[in-house]
Amino acid sequence: MARLHQFVLAAVFLTRLPLARFLPTEELAIRDSIWAFPLVGALIGLLAGLPLWIDGPELLLAAMSLALSVLLTGSLHEDGLADFADSAGGRDRDARLAIMRDSRIGSYGVMALILTSGLRLGALAAIGNPLVLVAAAVCGRAAIVLTMAALLPARSDGLGWGAGRPGWRLVILATLLALLGLLIAGDGLAAAATAALLMLAVVIRQARVWLGGQTGDVLGAASVLVETAVLCAFALVLAGQANG
Repeated sequence: MARLHQFVLAAVFLTRLPLARFLPTEELAIRDSIWAFPLVGALIGLLAGLPLWIDGPELLLAAMSLALSVLLTGSLHEDGLADFADSAGGRDRDARLAIMRDSRIGSYGVMALILTSGLRLGALAAIGNPLVLVAAAVCGRAAIVLTMAALLPARSDGLGWGAGRPGWRLVILATLLALLGLLIAGDGLAAAATAALLMLAVVIRQARVWLGGQTGDVLGAASVLVETAVLCAFALVLAGQANG
């Protein structure tokens, strides 16, 4: 029962699904629910991918799927991406951290959201396979776990600090779940896994250079960017097969 409650807590934390009523009365720590992040990603991918099962215009169905994904998560990760991108305008670490705490969005953040949304929309329209979206969503939430393991918190408060640092067992579990999702999605596992790892490496390096560690915004950025990379990789593989 404890594992089920931890999964529900992870779902409450990462989505806007009305599941809080199923949590026990005693307070649970989010650090105990980190293992379930990739599984919650699978749930998000399954629900957001429902329009892709419908017969209709590919671009419209892709837009519906992307909109559903954003509604399900309340733009949680997109908000992190925008803040992390805006931090590029800071002169030093302290200035960047201050920018990320600012609720206003700047030009870097706007462009990051436009570009990633456009790439996700185009990839979903080209793929049309809901299982690929599930795989991408799993990889995106697994990226949160791996980023937390790779970087120390940049602050002494906030999500990045409060969630703790996953051990090697959680890293292995998240990696295996991501690989399982990619395997189920079909052709393109190698390309998608490579794209995900490269994108994750870029985010981790940039967070280390800019901030000296990770924050909740960095974790959200890692999720969106890895998910986008996976979708684009599958779309390119599919296009190559069609042309071949």
